[in-house]
Amino acid sequence: MPHLALYTFGTLKSPLADPAPLTREFYDIGEAVYRKISQHPGYIGRAEAAGGDRGVLFEADWGAWGEFAVPTWYDKGHTAATTALATTLSLWTDLRPAFDAIYTGLHREALNRRYDWFERTEHPNYVFWWVSDGVIPTWQDGVSRLEHLHDHGSAAHAFTFHRSFSPDGTPTRLKGIGPMAPPGLR
Repeated sequence: MPHLALYTFGTLKSPLADPAPLTREFYDIGEAVYRKISQHPGYIGRAEAAGGDRGVLFEADWGAWGEFAVPTWYDKGHTAATTALATTLSLWTDLRPAFDAIYTGLHREALNRRYDWFERTEHPNYVFWWVSDGVIPTWQDGVSRLEHLHDHGSAAHAFTFHRSFSPDGTPTRLKGIGPMAPPGLR
């Protein structure tokens, strides 16, 4: 059975190594969010660097998730002292569990504060795509899909909650989100 890959990306207002209270708060909330999401039904796993040092993303060993990569529009630092981004790469069983994990509880609280920590941009901050069972998406896959979404909009290759697709490429809609179906198809 296919799995749902999710790549998220945001440019932070300050580097990860910044000792400011807001940066520490982001990290503290982030660690709690990860713990909570990892217990959510439908969650399969996420990319985690060996060693897990704060801010060491580009040099880290990501194992099967591949070499770390970022979208072409990221124009800040690449060292532990200058990196100013937050990104995730994860696998889910389906759209509904991912939606429920992201838009409820502690993660929802963090989303409500995202503009305290992240720069506002014209770029998408997440993308979904389907992978075959047993396939682990790579960071480069996530970047490629996010850039495709930015350049071409939602399609079976790269999509969002609001314009989502089933594993066979058919447009789909989760109840309560996305565009309304035309009359007669509701």
